Amino acid sequence: MILQTIRLVNLIMVGLIAGILFGISIGYNPEHLSATAYVEQQQSAINALNTLMPILGLITIVLTLAFAFLQKDNQVVRATLLVAAVLLITSGLVTRFGNQPINSVVITWDTGDIPASWAGLRDKWWSFHLIRTATTLAAFCLIGWVNVYKLSPVTRPA
Repeated sequence: MILQTIRLVNLIMVGLIAGILFGISIGYNPEHLSATAYVEQQQSAINALNTLMPILGLITIVLTLAFAFLQKDNQVVRATLLVAAVLLITSGLVTRFGNQPINSVVITWDTGDIPASWAGLRDKWWSFHLIRTATTLAAFCLIGWVNVYKLSPVTRPA
């Protein structure tokens, strides 16, 4: 029962994170925004997600590792989940050391006084975002693959 709960919650959590990052990639590409629109959009996203996403990420990493270590008898599943955990950790490190330092600068900007270097920071942030999105989507695919193809379905009690 514990394994099935971890499997389910892990899949939900990684799906939420991957979905949020994918949605940002599709719907919030800042390339064609004016400086003012970019700052307003980015500050709104920072305020909404800057605390939530790291918490979701940490929980997901812990669940993925717990899921992996409960797979004593299935080395393929264990190895796949450990790779997924490494991808999630990579995403977290990219966020922490790539995106968040830029966020801490952008959050202080006033829309009436945006620095001339804003586009360079925007593009750097976007590059980091695409990396973390790719690593998280890859982790999601691996965790989904393990659940769908490598583990027996959860059976209902008679």
